[in-house]
Amino acid sequence: MLNMNFSQTVFMDTDKIDWIASPMSGVYRKPLAREEAERGHATSLVSYEAGSIFRPHPHPLGEEILVLNGVFSDEKGDFKAGSYFRNPPGTSHAPHSLDGCFLLVKLHQFQVADLNQIYVETPSIWSSRQSEIVSLYQFGTERVWLIRIQNGENILRQLDLSASVELFIVSGQAQYGGTLMTTGGWLREPDFTVDRLNVASDCLIWLKTGHF
Repeated sequence: MLNMNFSQTVFMDTDKIDWIASPMSGVYRKPLAREEAERGHATSLVSYEAGSIFRPHPHPLGEEILVLNGVFSDEKGDFKAGSYFRNPPGTSHAPHSLDGCFLLVKLHQFQVADLNQIYVETPSIWSSRQSEIVSLYQFGTERVWLIRIQNGENILRQLDLSASVELFIVSGQAQYGGTLMTTGGWLREPDFTVDRLNVASDCLIWLKTGHF
């Protein structure tokens, strides 16, 4: 088990985590939270080398992916950087990447009644130069956004955030309390306080609230 106590604050600087080979050649992972070695609740960064293929597999409690770099592909198509998609329980696929890709992946975490399959492209905020909020998904209390913060604007006050917040720094840097979070930083906070987050210049954040 890794970081499975959801009542504790967890921050991980993923630049300081070693890549671990997956069961499939050319696919590597940096585990952030994990229930078991190859099944159950898991949050990871995943890297596909060019030409890598992962075996066909089901999603017993769903799969959630944000493409951070490159192009990720499966039977449904090609997903470029900035793509966000959710494969609900009961689905399966055989992913691959022709030229390589880098992903944030969450497995086995869907709420029981959440059977929605979605795909969202987010090209504008990926290259935006102004503060901006893009809603990616909502189901019950769970909400997911991409947020661009510029010039110290605390636009998170516009959002209906619950106490539980998970965020990933896609680019730039932010300060949460006494913790400096740079690109690749992952924070899971069960008692999030919006006024503790500060961004001095530019930062792109993936943020989820209301569900770990």
